[in-house]
Parts: sequence; C-alpha cells; structure tokens
Amino acid sequence: MVVATHAANQEPTNRSQPGARSPEPRTTNHEQHPTPFRPEAGKFPPLEKAHSYRGELVFVDHANRRGSIRVQGSGMFFRNDPHPFALLPYGIVSYHGAPADLRDIPIGTVLHVRAFLPPDPKISAVPVLPVDNKSKDANHNRGTGIAPAENHVLLLEDEPSHCQREGLVWKLKDVDVKKSLEGMIVATREPKQGSDAKANEEKMTFDAATRIWRGRERLSIKELIAEGAWPAEGNKSLGGQAVLLGITWRPTPDGIFTRFHISDIWLDDASMQRAARSQTETHKAFIRSRWMAAWTDTVEYGKFGRATITATLFGGMNDSLYADFKKGTSAMMNAVENNLKHSHGAYGPWHMASRGTLLDVTKASGNAPLGSSGIQIKFETDLIIEGIRPGRVVRVRPRNWPEVQVPREEYLDGNTPEERFPSPAIFPKY
Repeated sequence: MVVATHAANQEPTNRSQPGARSPEPRTTNHEQHPTPFRPEAGKFPPLEKAHSYRGELVFVDHANRRGSIRVQGSGMFFRNDPHPFALLPYGIVSYHGAPADLRDIPIGTVLHVRAFLPPDPKISAVPVLPVDNKSKDANHNRGTGIAPAENHVLLLEDEPSHCQREGLVWKLKDVDVKKSLEGMIVATREPKQGSDAKANEEKMTFDAATRIWRGRERLSIKELIAEGAWPAEGNKSLGGQAVLLGITWRPTPDGIFTRFHISDIWLDDASMQRAARSQTETHKAFIRSRWMAAWTDTVEYGKFGRATITATLFGGMNDSLYADFKKGTSAMMNAVENNLKHSHGAYGPWHMASRGTLLDVTKASGNAPLGSSGIQIKFETDLIIEGIRPGRVVRVRPRNWPEVQVPREEYLDGNTPEERFPSPAIFPKY
C-alpha cells in the first residue's frame, strides 16, 4: 500500500485519509453527478458519484454520528434551515488536515460535504427526502440546493483539509483594517501549482479573535500590525500571499447575507503540520478507546460457537493504528450499529465481545476506495455473538489497546429504533 505524508517530520497517514494528498478526482460545483446515487451494503461507494455541497455546522449529535448543516445555496444564507445529515458507517471526518470525530469540530465551522442518498431509507437516522430535493426552490429568497436528499455523508472536511486534499491554497490579495482590529480580506482559492483559469475573488471578514499561525507561534491581528505586515488602518496589498484558512460564518451587517468569516490563518506549512499532528493525536486516543470499525465480509461457522470472520477495516485513520493489527495477536470483536454504537455489553465494549486471534492481516494492492483502508483481517473466535454477520459493522480491538468503559450515550442497552438512533423525529420540521 502506498503511503503519503504531509511532510517528512509528520507522522505518516493512510492513503485513504483525506488529510493526505489524495488521488481522488476533484469535483467542482458544475461537475455534480447528475443522477442521485444510493450506496449498497457491503460496498464502498465511488466518491465521484457523491453530491457535493458546503455549509456551516450548526448542530452535532456526536454519539449518533449525525448533525445539521446550514447549506450554502443560491439565496440568503441566514434564512436556510439547518439540514440534517448522518455519517455513513465508513464516513470520514477530517479537521485541520487530520482524522477527526464529529465532537472535534466547533459549531459554526464551514465544512465541505460529499454525500449520497440513504442506503436504506427504512432505518435512516435522519429524515428521508425526495430524491430531486436539491433542485427545488426553497422560497423566501433561499433558492435551490439547500436541502439535498443526499444526506448520508462519505466525506466531511473543513476548509484546510479540503484544500490540502484538492491541492489548493488561498491567495490573499489585499486587506482592509479598521481601528477596531476587524476588517475585510479579499482572497482567491486556487490550485497550489498554478492554473491558467481565472479564480473568483471572495471577500471575507476577520476580527481581533482571528488566530494567526506561523511556525510555532500563535499571533494576533495586533501583532501583525506591529510587525508592519498589515496596516494599522486602511487598505494594503498582500500580493497574493499563499495561506490556508479556517472559515466560519456569522451574521453580517449591511444587507450582506452570504459572507464568510476567517477564524484562522496558517501562514506556512510548519504551522499547518503542527495543527494536523495535534488533531491526529486526539483522534488516535479516541479510536483506541472506542476500537477500530470494520465491515464483516464473510463468516465461516464451526462447531459449538466457533467461527472465522473476515472483515475490512474502515479508512481515514492514522497508519500507526492499523500497524497494531498483527497476525498471530489476540483481539476482540464486538457488534455495532451503523452509527458505530456498541450493541452488546453494558459494562464496556469488551463485556460481551467475541475474543480470539488474528489469523491473518492483508493489504490490498493499489488505492483503496475512500472509506476503506484496504486492510483485511481474519479473526478466529470460539464464541461468536449474534451481531457479527456478513454485511454488518463491527469494532475490533487489538490486544495492546485499553479496555475501557464508554459513556452511556455511546452504547445500546435495548433493541428499539429509538434506542438505536434515536429516531429522526428529534430534528425540527421547519
């Protein structure tokens, strides 16, 4: 398996992780896949068939891997109703160019989404919409595209993650500073390697709370002014300075309804790599405590509860996590729902998990589809539990990961739809 890195001094990441430079095709707004695509159980859907949109994260139900996004459309952004979404079991979240969980992303962050129709509408954790919903006019000056039926997400990424995966940078054209240390930046998002195409300029706001990152430093607007990089007041050309931006949204005056706000500016590669390393360590600790998710490919049943399970580990994780899966070592496997909640055992995921040995660990040649690690394990147990069946999702713990209790909201203690999700009825009907 080919491995890509952000830089020589950064810990390697799996090729299927969006934080690394990816071979996946780019999709612009005018290249949307025309036919809605519904994923099939047991198959990783092709990224190029996903519907793409962008918007502000306004609600998170992290325990159930779902939330709501105010989707940017053709009308007044502030009028747009929060649009519910659910992560696919193998859906990947990327924040600051590194693997993440929904709980890591601050409310208000502008995110890029790649999503599909619900694989099984009958058990969707969010409302199921007409398949042509993205083409309907929402009225009240909201326009089209703000409530796509494609609300099951394969890839969710913040602005710097999206830019790194697509090979893009923001180029700062000029800045206009007010005495209150707030103001406006004019910038373009362009290919890092250059392009003949003319990029559209975008105006975004900043203020005294905007964070500036340079190497190991965290700077303020006031410090940039003291250095002479920005003016104390008025306009200055920044000459197309290449940076990465963190983008949010906030209500704006002057009748401007869709203007985004800059929360962070990374001035160099070193500062972005530091942010990615920090987020990577956060996510590694999280996965070790919740276990690696996988798809059950096959189950070979033996006598008296014995079985051999073949499963494919999901993608988007740091390579060091996959390295802990070694042939001949002991492991545990527990059944989970599509939202990755453990469904067997009320004292921790290990309580009712099947215990056994990893008979084999193999890596597929070539690039794995997004959502898959390309790593397949063969696990033998002498007591298989009910939830481990072909096409179902499981979580797996190598022997060197900790045995911990997970909080009540992250495991199931019943078998009703409300306990499993809860139902989509929690989302308001605007």
